[in-house]
Amino acid sequence: MDSYHIISSDALDIVTIYNIFKDNKKLKLSESAIQNIEKCKAYLDNKLTNNKKPMYGINTGFGSLYNVKISEKDLTKLQENLVMSHACGTGDRVPESVVKVMLLLKIQSLSYGHSGVQLKTVERLIEFFNNDIFPFVYTQGSLGASGDLAPLAHLALPLLGKGSVVHNGENYEASELLEKFNWEPIKLEAKEGLALLNGTQFMSAYGVYLLLMSHKTSYLADIISAISLDAFDGRLDPFHDLVHDVRPHPGQRKVAKRFNELLEGSELITREKEHVQDPYSFRCIPQVHGATKDTLDFVEKVILTEINSVTDNPNIFSEEDLIISGGNFHGQPLALALDYLKIAMAEIGNISERRIFQLVSGLRGLPSFLVDNPGLNSGFMIPQYTAASIVSANKQLASPASIDSIVSSNGQEDHVSMGANAATQAYNLVRNVERVIAIELMNASQALEFRRPMKTSPLLESFLEHYRKIVPFIKEDQVLHDDIETSIQFLKDVDIEVEELFLNNYGVEKH
Repeated sequence: MDSYHIISSDALDIVTIYNIFKDNKKLKLSESAIQNIEKCKAYLDNKLTNNKKPMYGINTGFGSLYNVKISEKDLTKLQENLVMSHACGTGDRVPESVVKVMLLLKIQSLSYGHSGVQLKTVERLIEFFNNDIFPFVYTQGSLGASGDLAPLAHLALPLLGKGSVVHNGENYEASELLEKFNWEPIKLEAKEGLALLNGTQFMSAYGVYLLLMSHKTSYLADIISAISLDAFDGRLDPFHDLVHDVRPHPGQRKVAKRFNELLEGSELITREKEHVQDPYSFRCIPQVHGATKDTLDFVEKVILTEINSVTDNPNIFSEEDLIISGGNFHGQPLALALDYLKIAMAEIGNISERRIFQLVSGLRGLPSFLVDNPGLNSGFMIPQYTAASIVSANKQLASPASIDSIVSSNGQEDHVSMGANAATQAYNLVRNVERVIAIELMNASQALEFRRPMKTSPLLESFLEHYRKIVPFIKEDQVLHDDIETSIQFLKDVDIEVEELFLNNYGVEKH
């Protein structure tokens, strides 16, 4: 297995990114990427020598100070001041796993040769990635336009020997870390600070990470809801191919097909039923889960376009002899996509909580609250409350961030995307969905025990066998917090083949 991923003009896709992190690959620049970076830098240096006209962010101030010309001797100071002054993040620390994605995406964007950076600047970012050196980045501070200025300033500070980093679980001042690795601070040249700070790598890194989380959570929701369906003595009729052939949304068809595979060989699903219909939370699983999968496919297209783009400003086109100030840093595509992802994933939690409610309601021969001697024992009464509380919180988090805007920089930056807020909200929301489906797994596995000696399918029995090793059947009341947390961790530890997560029904990649 190749231990390196080569940074080139080849587009990153979700499977490639998944494998980079799963296999802990290191990064290298391709020869073409090196040439792109060096060619663009040489062009910019020549332009500064032979053209004394103002060029935004290169020899001028920033934002509403765009009309202030900066002398040639102060260009390095201008870029360093930019990084330091914009490092205004606050709030919680961004998880190291997301910061590592930020590094990957910033390196990828700079490698296209439209940003005017030094080769050694990109190489230092690669050293950070390869040695698991993660700058302290904070969740609050970005408006999602003009790029993710504050978060990316914190990402860039350690290049200058400033700020803080974590390495191998220990916190360091960046100056200490540079000394540890015998590195000199990078001396930023014209435009470099702006190239590092302008960009959407905070939003898009969260987007990538959320896609990985959401695809897995969506897949696990299918498995868990199949267990719930069997435990509730549900019907398989609504999953028949003919039903979905006449309304052929791709996600809907995929879920129906998966359920037939998951429940193949189940004694429970094939036994004669006394009821002719199931509640919507069971009967409409293909329609609800499937719509979320279709949404994730849309969001994935947006995210992949973004991470294979140049999003700083201005953009340098050496072949055309043009330096153009535009707006590729504006995060509106990401903001809308992340809001859409929030809504779609919230629905996975919403319908899961409704199945939990049905399972504890004393229906279809199941005891109230899934415990013997209810009354003396409260059983699974309160986990449903917990799930209800979480899905209610998710409804609040799912409110779109992208419909808001606020004026900044003296009115020069008068419309912003708020995509960074959408990103951090989505992260919290998807974590919440993981908790809800973990509670559903507790309920479904408990309910299934009351159907013994009949069994569900061999595949689901195998899944439950592993789960039951750490979360046993509950005979009487006990502290359920521990079982909930163990269930959450169990789902995080489930290893799903990449083909199952990211490939479609026909065995080919979606994109």
